Amino acid sequence: MANPRRIGLLGGTFDPVHIGHLRGALEVAEFMALDELRLIPSARPPHRETPQVGAQDRLAMVEQAVVGLSPLQVDDRELKRDKPSYSIDTLESLRGELAADDQLFLILGWDAFCGLPAWHRWDELLQHCHILVLQRPDAGSEASEPLRDLMAARNVADPLALNGPAGQISFIWQTPLAVSATQIRSLLASGRSVRFLVPDAVLAYINTHGLYRG
Repeated sequence: MANPRRIGLLGGTFDPVHIGHLRGALEVAEFMALDELRLIPSARPPHRETPQVGAQDRLAMVEQAVVGLSPLQVDDRELKRDKPSYSIDTLESLRGELAADDQLFLILGWDAFCGLPAWHRWDELLQHCHILVLQRPDAGSEASEPLRDLMAARNVADPLALNGPAGQISFIWQTPLAVSATQIRSLLASGRSVRFLVPDAVLAYINTHGLYRG
């Protein structure tokens, strides 16, 4: 019998995708020995402002960014939905395609994790996946009481000890690269270079299509 597959999920607007997203994803994929880590561009994120560029451009940039990075894949299912990008819908859809014992790991930054109680059907997420929280030294948000209760019940100290297909939470310490999509959009809007902040293929795409200019 085949071993269960280990699949990571990292959602985001990727407006644009940059080296911080990619380096962080690669580190998690290697540390967790994932078979694949899927980058999932969101169409209409319920908790964030509307992305500056359209879904097809953001998808194309992520596809360009992961060429040759075998554990990193792109999953465009949220862009095909005609409604807000709810993680619970994505997880249910993915689960329907996987073997019952395949492991899903939803990767969240600390700030996103702290906002979890505001998510659509948030209390059902762990029925479908484990949650990996990226802990960073600059984490500023406070976990709410419902979240602290959840952590007390479901936290596993060692991320490599997460077992079964779903149901647990663990933390991965990660040194962030000081780069953000907001900063990149600002540089581009003012005509400055973003070389080495995004992969060369993404920069070429931005230049070819005149994205984020002024």
